[in-house]
Amino acid sequence: MNTIAEAGQGIASQASSAEFFGHPRGLAYIAFTEAWERFSFYGMQALLVLYMSGYLLQPGVIEQVIGFAGLRSAIEAVFGTLSTQALAAQIFGLYIGLVYFVPIFGGLLGDRVIGRKRAVLIGAAAMAVGHFLMAFEAAFLPALAALIVGSGLLKGNLAAQVGALYSKDDRRRDSAYTTYCTAINVGAFVAPLVCGTLGEFYGWHYGFGAAGIGMLIGIVIYLSGARYLPSDAPSASAVEERPKLQPGDLRKVIVILVLLAITALFWTVQTQVWNTYPVWLRDEVDRSLPFGLTLPVTWFQALDSLTVLLFAPLVMLLWRRQAQRDAEPGDLAKIALGCGFFAFACFLLSAGQWLAGEGAVPVYWPIAFHFICAAAYLYVAPIALALVSRAAPAAVNAMMVGSYYLGLFVGGIASGWLARFYEPVGPVFFWLIHVLVAVLGSLSVIVLRGMFIRVLDLDAKPAA
Repeated sequence: MNTIAEAGQGIASQASSAEFFGHPRGLAYIAFTEAWERFSFYGMQALLVLYMSGYLLQPGVIEQVIGFAGLRSAIEAVFGTLSTQALAAQIFGLYIGLVYFVPIFGGLLGDRVIGRKRAVLIGAAAMAVGHFLMAFEAAFLPALAALIVGSGLLKGNLAAQVGALYSKDDRRRDSAYTTYCTAINVGAFVAPLVCGTLGEFYGWHYGFGAAGIGMLIGIVIYLSGARYLPSDAPSASAVEERPKLQPGDLRKVIVILVLLAITALFWTVQTQVWNTYPVWLRDEVDRSLPFGLTLPVTWFQALDSLTVLLFAPLVMLLWRRQAQRDAEPGDLAKIALGCGFFAFACFLLSAGQWLAGEGAVPVYWPIAFHFICAAAYLYVAPIALALVSRAAPAAVNAMMVGSYYLGLFVGGIASGWLARFYEPVGPVFFWLIHVLVAVLGSLSVIVLRGMFIRVLDLDAKPAA
């Protein structure tokens, strides 16, 4: 069986007959499924670096992990000898990189072999298994493998189903992907509060178990809304009608990959929020609260998502009003601006550390950082995803939507590699390095703007 429900090619009648706040009802089920999937994913992710550096990689525990000696030898053969913190960061970077690399193949399977619905369900089941395996130290590597494979099957196909609800010229597509990314942040906000709190205060495995339960809830929601989702076109005749690559499509694919390479610079900086940033919070920031309380490290990950949720309606309102004046920035301009916002956010971390000197960094610096990050995220993540969904050829649409996560693949690995400099250069210069990375992303979009507009048939809006 194979799906041909591509944007602009036809949408299941049931999926389009019911409305959800002006959108097909299928968007609601996809968004809620994604929210719970992200709850499970970010719940585990909020704990992962702290779990590895503070517990799993310590003597007396690491010997229990099946296959870890071989993994460490392989990593250090490539990256050199690493400290415990650097090793944890590099494993995290590789894990995140692979999580966002395999959706390319998962999207291809959804496009050409098993259909998107089946790919999403198989992927969700694999992720649930992976989360529950995290409860056992010995099964750490098989657990990560299950999470990587499961995410690969789920991510590209679920995101592509959003695009398949709309025609190519439907102006609701951008707001649909913003809704989808908002659902991501709902799950990402709740996850650290639940899984992070359980893991930090009651035991790592309670946090991982809660993540697994969240994934099971996501599966139930997805199945309950199956009739509102785009069709996987199971008939033999539909397979014969599968979209074919057209002249010029290969060029579009190549140019989209160039754009995704630029977004990798953004994701290199963004991924550090889940990698070295928690270690910085733990060691350098005064997290004390009145009445002798201390703000948990994982709650800052919740703040990262909460600020996105607070800013999302404001940003969408701003864009709507700009559009009424024909002044809304184009997709490329938004991406360039978003990278610039993130550069400023990292500058705040560096400035806060420098002003603190030998003392602890006041908590208002990382809080301000997250508010700026929220604007950066909203100007880059949903916009780039919608752009890829709209511009990618119909014949490989899900695969290219899966390829969107190539930026996160490269960014994850790059963030792990950059983490090795945290201890040698210190936090001030470490965060300045990330300022330069984000600025490079913004400048690259501006310089290549003409090529993107010409090849991908984008609106010629100002680049900044």
